[in-house]
Amino acid sequence: MPAFAVFFPIDVAIAATAVVHLSNNLFKVALLGRAAAWRIVALFGMPAALAAFAGAWLLEGMAAAPPLAAYELAGRPHQVTLLKVVVAALMLSFAGFEVVPALQRLEFPRRYLVLGGALSGFFGGLSGHQGALRSAFLVRAGLGKEAFIATGVVSAVVVDLARLSVYGTAFVARDLGVVLADRGGWGLIVAAIAAAFAGSFAGARLLPKVTMTGVRWVVAVMLCLLGIALGAGLV
Repeated sequence: MPAFAVFFPIDVAIAATAVVHLSNNLFKVALLGRAAAWRIVALFGMPAALAAFAGAWLLEGMAAAPPLAAYELAGRPHQVTLLKVVVAALMLSFAGFEVVPALQRLEFPRRYLVLGGALSGFFGGLSGHQGALRSAFLVRAGLGKEAFIATGVVSAVVVDLARLSVYGTAFVARDLGVVLADRGGWGLIVAAIAAAFAGSFAGARLLPKVTMTGVRWVVAVMLCLLGIALGAGLV
């Protein structure tokens, strides 16, 4: 989503990312789905789907809100909107999950799975940020590594289907096709889907060998930089 936000309005960026995310997660389900713990999927994924509807509708409402402020910089107009400020705050907050040790170790007992699904789904519908919360709530569910990953992927697919149904009926049908066609975005989405497939295919084989510290810091720094720029209306 942060990469798409550089090129498209934030609501369109979130919706376009959801298309890539769903395609990629369906590919992951094909690779790993047989290991999913379906009882956990039901406890976590169903509340997540319902909350994703609410988050997506809130996104649609904020996208239609008037700008909070407008200014010019270097002869170019910029706007600060409610949606940009909210998504920027979420990006900065979730960047902490990448590098802050206490947040990386955050775990919740299994009895909070339903609540965790609701929170993960809501933020997934609102901004696409759901992975960190999903992991924090599923990590104590008593799953092995493959079952943990597969269960998370299936739950993510449920959230993606829910939020895309709202995006499609609310603002995507109105704006997404026009914006993407004007900016050549459909090719970008296809390229992103292909890259996501390649990453998932490689990740499934490199999973036992990967060290994530460097990746986490790169992701966190980029999220912070883009979050600041987004909140200031620069993108």
